Amino acid sequence: MIYGFLGAGNMAGAIIRGMVKGGFKGSSINVYNITEAKSQKLADECGVKVCKSQSELIESSDVIILAVKPQVLTGLMGSIKLDLQSRKHLIISIAVGKTIDFLEKGLGEDQAIVRVMPNINAKVLCSTSGYCVNKNVTDDEKKIVEELFSSVGSITEIPESMFSIFGVVAGSSPAFVYMYIDSLARAAQRAGMPKAQALEFAAQTTMGSAKMVLESGIHPLEMADMVCSPGGTTIEGIYALEEKGFQNTVFRAFDAVLAKDKFIQNKK
Repeated sequence: MIYGFLGAGNMAGAIIRGMVKGGFKGSSINVYNITEAKSQKLADECGVKVCKSQSELIESSDVIILAVKPQVLTGLMGSIKLDLQSRKHLIISIAVGKTIDFLEKGLGEDQAIVRVMPNINAKVLCSTSGYCVNKNVTDDEKKIVEELFSSVGSITEIPESMFSIFGVVAGSSPAFVYMYIDSLARAAQRAGMPKAQALEFAAQTTMGSAKMVLESGIHPLEMADMVCSPGGTTIEGIYALEEKGFQNTVFRAFDAVLAKDKFIQNKK
């Protein structure tokens, strides 16, 4: 099975590196990017094959991963369809906001099309990915998708109606978490702790807290209450977060990403 990546940006690079770390052979991965230096970097690191053109990539690959930006993909649909010709491929798109309907109209309703939303944590094999498929995708092809993205984390099939929401809570939210970790570390630095040490402690604590949520079965707010003692220190921090609109700020960030996703979907 040969996997062809159209695009070699941050997400494609994260997935490819994760695939190789997870056991895929670099020789089974083709890459084409308009800026060849990005493809060549992946070739040097992972042993992938650099293709000289989009048509070469599609002709020499069994699974096509569309890993270009959404606005770029829109302009490429016609040429991709021509390069596909009559040959059937398994086509996987990771373009934000581009629906199955959009992909079918651009590439052909007879193609097997999968829409996947991974996240940047694929770089450390901890992506949380969701996927949905069109009617042409077989159970065996679903297994191919699951095997590919399981190499870089977890993957779950979800209804496309939930995709925009999933894109925020799993696709965009790592950026919010990174900002939280950095803010916590900066606060510790301001109080006198070396930044590198504070950053390590903040990241480790965030990871441990997430593990508690996943494994304990206890509601996050109940666990927060467990950390707070009456008249203690932690409750002062909780009160400050609530007073400054912590939850409402998260809601607003979520809604902003969701609105942008819908804008991209509706943009012609």
